[in-house]
Amino acid sequence: MRLAIQHSPGSFSEEWIRYCIEHSVDYKLVNCYDSDIIGQLKDCAGLMWHWSQVDSRAILFARQLTYSLEHKGIKVFPNSRTCWHFDDKVGQKYLLEAINAPLVTTTVFYDKRQAKNWAKNTVYPIVFKLRGGAGSVNVKLVKNESQAHRLIRKAFGSGSRPIDRISRLKDKFMRMQQNRNVSNFLYILKGCMRLIYPSYDDRMMVREKGYIYFQEFISDNNHDIRVIVIGSRSFALKRIVRKNDFRASGSGNLVFDRDEIPIECIKSAFNWAEKLDVQCVGFDFVFDKGHYYIIEISYAFTSKAYLLCPGFWDKNLNWHEGGFVPEWFMIEDFISTIH
Repeated sequence: MRLAIQHSPGSFSEEWIRYCIEHSVDYKLVNCYDSDIIGQLKDCAGLMWHWSQVDSRAILFARQLTYSLEHKGIKVFPNSRTCWHFDDKVGQKYLLEAINAPLVTTTVFYDKRQAKNWAKNTVYPIVFKLRGGAGSVNVKLVKNESQAHRLIRKAFGSGSRPIDRISRLKDKFMRMQQNRNVSNFLYILKGCMRLIYPSYDDRMMVREKGYIYFQEFISDNNHDIRVIVIGSRSFALKRIVRKNDFRASGSGNLVFDRDEIPIECIKSAFNWAEKLDVQCVGFDFVFDKGHYYIIEISYAFTSKAYLLCPGFWDKNLNWHEGGFVPEWFMIEDFISTIH
């Protein structure tokens, strides 16, 4: 058995490679961006590739490559069930509604007139989102009908860039205020430079247009709960809402105390992960009227943040104290499916 790994700095692959080395697992590095990637995998039983929502090249073909390899009999992480809805909030809406998951009320329009008529009669504030974006990028609170109509005209006109460089720069300033260090200062300088000289991926991303996505605003939440499920294990953290804002994702203000995590969220996450039949999934939960509701889901996450988790739960909701490496859970499960 040989594993193929697409290595990208800062991705899950760094720990996958370390696992293979420490556990004597046969692996080889491949380049999924090469035209002959199918040939590169001829002596491999599985491919592991942590592709990102900001990788303009991967967005073009990662899902198609995954489907193709599965037809060939090669195992893939993430597989098609795990990744087809990645960074696609519109797709997630239909998927979660189809399995009757407790999704926050979400409305999508593909017709400008219908959207404008709805905006005249809805209750404000509401939340506007693009289908893609992590860390609360492309998420706005719409306070009145006038703001909604401006967004609708833009959605069915010039559209929006999927990567909001100004919002990213604001987030960098926020983190600098939270933690003044050289690294954050350099991030700010880089963000300022990107306003003038966009990155390759920024330039290659196509504008989002032809639809508009609104989600019910759940008030009186000063946090959300992010729960990750990988196979039979689950771990979680609380994300505090940004100062003078309504968004928790990307705030950088994280709480890892086990007692701060509602066991209801862990139980719910295991249940819906099983129904989705995915290898790995993260759920974002908010609380409203005595129940927790899902905002969105994602197979990818910043794994280094979870190294501070004090432990994890198994499917029977038993607690396992101690540190762990999330990527090792992924590769252990993946190897077991190949065997």
